[in-house]
Amino acid sequence: MKDIKMNRRTFLQGTGAIGAAALMGAPTILRAAPLKITFGHGAAAGNPRSVAAEKFAELVKAKSGGALEVTVAGSAMLGDDAAMLTSLRTGTLGISANSQGATSSIVPELAALGLPFLFTKSEDGVKILKGKIGDLLKPKFEAVGLVPIGWWDNGIRHITNSKRVIKTPDDLKGLKFRTPPDPATIDIFQSLGAATAQIAFSELYVALQQKVVDGQENPLTNIASSKIFEVNPFISLSAHKWESTPVLMSKMAWNRLDAKSKEIILEAMAEATTLQIGTSNEANIKLEKDFRANSAITVNNVDLDAFRKQTASVFDKWEQKPFGAFVKDLRKTVLG
Repeated sequence: MKDIKMNRRTFLQGTGAIGAAALMGAPTILRAAPLKITFGHGAAAGNPRSVAAEKFAELVKAKSGGALEVTVAGSAMLGDDAAMLTSLRTGTLGISANSQGATSSIVPELAALGLPFLFTKSEDGVKILKGKIGDLLKPKFEAVGLVPIGWWDNGIRHITNSKRVIKTPDDLKGLKFRTPPDPATIDIFQSLGAATAQIAFSELYVALQQKVVDGQENPLTNIASSKIFEVNPFISLSAHKWESTPVLMSKMAWNRLDAKSKEIILEAMAEATTLQIGTSNEANIKLEKDFRANSAITVNNVDLDAFRKQTASVFDKWEQKPFGAFVKDLRKTVLG
């Protein structure tokens, strides 16, 4: 049997009513036919986000007795993160494990989570989002038609490039780095003296391969699952920032769910979140060992004190933004 290639349009048409479209006007969870919800993300197979998304779908089906059915569309099948955000807001997509960078274009406060060296462990970032900071962000999301149903880990991020070992900020000068469309990341790299370019993650490997940019920054899990190390053999463990993966649901879809369905979604997401964070942590530990053992890859530690000193001005700049009060609250909550 020939393989069937599925593009975004074909997928959306083939699944029929998707996301909010599947839920609008639908009976409650007691209906015989399952309510279908599509869960889109941009991660490659084997990535902790992909693993957790599949687990979430499995849990929702089990907890609802088959009354709710989640179909996972990974590897940017439904477009990049920005496209999926639009689909969420228009009700043509149900759920997306999106990126902090793309999401900050409509909820700018979110980018502050990626200020330099704010978190040293992913668990600390997720914990903050379960408390006051998450409560402050929730109405910001709802105002743009989104409901945060979970916070996943997008990892402590490190620098890779194709040119040389990076030990101090001076080593970044003259290099161009791909960053997500995230203003905090852009400010960090510009403060370090590097040029930046915003390229979709799905296009990153080719951009590195064709030398459009010299390097990029990502957690080790993304570097591995997307095989970035093949075209960027220098991995510098800068740990310069942490990023969340906001798991967002279309507000239109959410509002069409009954109370029991909402409860099932949140319970399944809580379990999937534990899996995603645990899998991510385990993978990062293993991947560092694997990368160090690979003779084709050079892994090094950086001068963290020099990096912290060089990027300190980013905090001051961000406290002057229109949402400076939120930045101050975040800084105080995390750093005391």
